[in-house]
Amino acid sequence: MAAGGRWPLILALLVVVGVVGGNWRESTAAPVMSVDMGAEWVKVAVVNLKPGQPPISIVPNEMSKRKSPALVAFSRGDRLVSEEASGILARYPERVFASLRDMVGKPFGAVKELLKSQHLPYDVVEDASGRARIRVGEDSGSVLYSVEELLAMLLNYARDLAESHTKESIKDTVITVPPFFGQAERKGLLDAAEIAGLNVLTLVNEPAGASLQYGIDKDFSVEDRQVVFYDMGASNTYAALVHFTAYTTKSPGGGKNITAQQFHVKGVSWDSTLGGQTMETRLVDHFAAEFKQKSGIDVLKHPKGMAKLKKQVKRTKEILSANSEASITVESLADDHDFRSHITRKKFEELCKDLWGRSLIPLKQVLADNGLSLQQLHSVELLGGATRVPKLKEVLTGYVGQQALARHLDSDEAVVLGSSLRAANLSDGIKLNRKLGMVDGASYGIDIKLDGATLEAKDQGLLVPLHKNIPSKMGRTLKNQLKDFKVSLSYDKSGKLPPSISSPLIAAYQVKGVDEAVEKYKNHNQSAPMKTVLHFLLDRSGVVNLDRAEQVIEVSEWIDVVEPLANLTSILANLTANGTVGDLNGADFNLTKLLIDEGNLANGTAAGANNETAPQAPKQKLRKRILRVPLKITEVTEGSAKSLSRKELSEAIQRLEKLNAADAKKRATEAAKNNLESYIYSAKDQLETLIDSDKESSQADRDSFMEKLAEAEDWLYMDGENADASEFQNRLEALKSTWKSLFTRPEPAKEEESPGKDEAQPDLAANLEEVLKTAEQATRPDADISSPSHDEL
Repeated sequence: MAAGGRWPLILALLVVVGVVGGNWRESTAAPVMSVDMGAEWVKVAVVNLKPGQPPISIVPNEMSKRKSPALVAFSRGDRLVSEEASGILARYPERVFASLRDMVGKPFGAVKELLKSQHLPYDVVEDASGRARIRVGEDSGSVLYSVEELLAMLLNYARDLAESHTKESIKDTVITVPPFFGQAERKGLLDAAEIAGLNVLTLVNEPAGASLQYGIDKDFSVEDRQVVFYDMGASNTYAALVHFTAYTTKSPGGGKNITAQQFHVKGVSWDSTLGGQTMETRLVDHFAAEFKQKSGIDVLKHPKGMAKLKKQVKRTKEILSANSEASITVESLADDHDFRSHITRKKFEELCKDLWGRSLIPLKQVLADNGLSLQQLHSVELLGGATRVPKLKEVLTGYVGQQALARHLDSDEAVVLGSSLRAANLSDGIKLNRKLGMVDGASYGIDIKLDGATLEAKDQGLLVPLHKNIPSKMGRTLKNQLKDFKVSLSYDKSGKLPPSISSPLIAAYQVKGVDEAVEKYKNHNQSAPMKTVLHFLLDRSGVVNLDRAEQVIEVSEWIDVVEPLANLTSILANLTANGTVGDLNGADFNLTKLLIDEGNLANGTAAGANNETAPQAPKQKLRKRILRVPLKITEVTEGSAKSLSRKELSEAIQRLEKLNAADAKKRATEAAKNNLESYIYSAKDQLETLIDSDKESSQADRDSFMEKLAEAEDWLYMDGENADASEFQNRLEALKSTWKSLFTRPEPAKEEESPGKDEAQPDLAANLEEVLKTAEQATRPDADISSPSHDEL
């Protein structure tokens, strides 16, 4: 089914909490967004039930494109994001930062290797934790940014696009991640969202997002399906096996049985260094060698030349997907030497010949891991832009077969659209009317280790098994733990590990308060040994942490008890037999009074009796009580696995707020400048059409105002280059005021002796005001978020 044909169905699947009496009322649910944060592109979708808008839509950027470059740049004091950053890439490649998603959470060495493989000329330094920081600026004026900060700028840009699209504020989001992202990468992306001021409902593994989009409109009650989603994007490739089934359950009201759909991500295999950019790098290296042979110049040492070459190589690769040959031309590639060449598709395929075999490994591996054959698959769904390369399709078809290879989803947008359904279901006001259950699992096994404490043999080692359902809670209990201790979590070394990690350590925690609890309760009558209970959480985003810890003490204590009344049946029987009580069902029967009297008699305190004798000592009973004492948990993770501290996050938030404020000021200044410029040109045009008459201005008035316009124009393009918005606005208001004082007059009374005169002479000032109003509307800051040309940067 085409993507566009899904929306009537999707609209039927979305409901707003607050439907009254079966009738729709206007939705007050805030829109939510999903962000597909790729290595090369950012895609944004929104769920918005506002009347007159599609319920789910891809958000176009300021260039009306459905995906935006994942770039952040700094140039001459300005921060540029996405399309704006792309505009200066060829001239300032060292200032335009790409592949940020693939750098987050990585140790310094891995980041350096990534930059080298992609010929990226960034100045990165290693911080005290072993992570990479990106230097922006020169020498004393430079700033070191974390990768999380730069990603936050992209997320902030995504939200700006979504809010511009929906005309509403957006706070909640879902962000997609590759399935091979480990704990450090996931935490880094969550930190980036916090810096951007976003509330992340969950991180969604890309295969789960695609599965939601695939299965939301299908019925699996007749036959379940085993589907492999094969995704080759810009920088990585994965194959995910997903099982789609149906099951019977009760309706939400607990009434009749209904059939529900669900999917289970059974396994994922990947190659984190194989993607479209890998193929492009082969072409870059090929043409760089050819250029060196022709000119003697090594363009690999020229960042600007490399930026130009990489841009043309991307275009050449796209041409070869549709044609058998392509030409490439790069003017002034290096040292004023132009470069022209030609390549055939066959040559391109030869340059990448080792990649075609690698492309099948994830697919073969995921089938082997789950004991499935190709014949047991319903289909292999293709995702990602690189799957359009003809040779890759040929290789996949040769292995899978033409019938099984499918492209039912939009290769670029399936993941972000499916994730938007997840965002809708997790939001406060929007729910899916049709349920599609989702079962996803942990990408890696995780071990637990204690320092200063000992677990029972059955609880040692593996804490989170591979493919453990997300979310999940796990617990571990320590017996007779008398001192504080340390907890460490690390990847299970017997299984696969995240790409490029420098250490298997995930996190370390110091658990304190055990000593104090032991000392405080040592003299209590303990009926069982003390226990220390650790509670772990594998959350919806796939992040595991020590959620809480407590010391559990079971004590026995004597408590005073009130002697219960004698057996009620015996009391009533005795009283009835003695004639003390009449008919138990009679109108005069008062059980409460009777029991009080009987109790008083039993204690020797009948009503009206002299009760001077001291009551007997109360009886005591031995009771067991469970005390739970919360323990203090302090994260003490060291090295590249360590997340940003609260101080670092606070500083990053402040820096981003300052940059956002500077951008807002810049947009306001540009708008005010454009308004003044438009007014000057419009006023000149109007002055040239004025007719000198008694009812209009004099020639001297017009000449005087024309001089003022010329002065304003000279100032605008000379001294006004560095003016702020208020100065542009003040000069505009001054010109408007002068115009009105010179040319705006009450319309004179009609004279009877002038029948030939036009009855409706146009009001020149009003006409100009209308023109200027239109011009101002066209240059409002919120009318268009595109930037001016960067040729002058």
